[in-house]
Amino acid sequence: MDKREPLLQLQHISKHFGAVQALTDVDFEVYAGEVVGLVGDNGAGKSTLVKIIAGVYRADSGEYRFDGREVSVNSPREATSLGIETVYQDLALCDNLDVVANLFLGRERVRPALPGLVKTIDEIGMEQAALRVIDDLRVHIPSVRAPVAMLSGGQRQSTAVARAVMWNSRIVLLDEPTAALGVEQTRQVKALIRRLRERGLGVVVISHNLADMFDVADRIIVLRLGRRAATFDVRTTSPEQVVAAITGVLEIRD
Repeated sequence: MDKREPLLQLQHISKHFGAVQALTDVDFEVYAGEVVGLVGDNGAGKSTLVKIIAGVYRADSGEYRFDGREVSVNSPREATSLGIETVYQDLALCDNLDVVANLFLGRERVRPALPGLVKTIDEIGMEQAALRVIDDLRVHIPSVRAPVAMLSGGQRQSTAVARAVMWNSRIVLLDEPTAALGVEQTRQVKALIRRLRERGLGVVVISHNLADMFDVADRIIVLRLGRRAATFDVRTTSPEQVVAAITGVLEIRD
């Protein structure tokens, strides 16, 4: 067992929607500088758990701890204020805007145009900041002024991740980050996930692709029927064991 304090820790989380029990007594944790893979069949509760972490849903019961203290997260804004960013599968990028505009969408920098009277968008400052984060993450795009519509799938995913990490985030949740990507684009996204780990971020990857999970994750947590069914260290685990836990053939509790 890891002796460090988890950066994020959920304990005894339960959530129901009407008569449907989506999560039952689920524990979940992620450490700084760790990639956790979250897997499970459709309906296992992955999306519900991630939305509780992201502040979209509020758990019916259980404890939410961040950086060693119990917190109440009732909205995505509150999760973001803690340093938790989510990149959903649809990426939420604006195709008609360039990379800089997407990185700063809703958080635009302004500067005075006429002292005390008029402010204008600080395009130069935003471009410089965008270049710094793109270079730091070693994201390969033609230009930060290129419209997102012109980028490849891997470049779009990388742009969405760059937007997530440039606001002093400490945990990034990635929903199916390699879905529908080609081989080279998938390689680029997996390299980016490893760089997030090197920067000391906690990363949670939700994916159905076990090969990708074994490439980038340190641990894999399996949800089954709304419960945490198993936890695996990828260094000592085979894909067959993970599949067995997903399908219920094998159950290994912490």
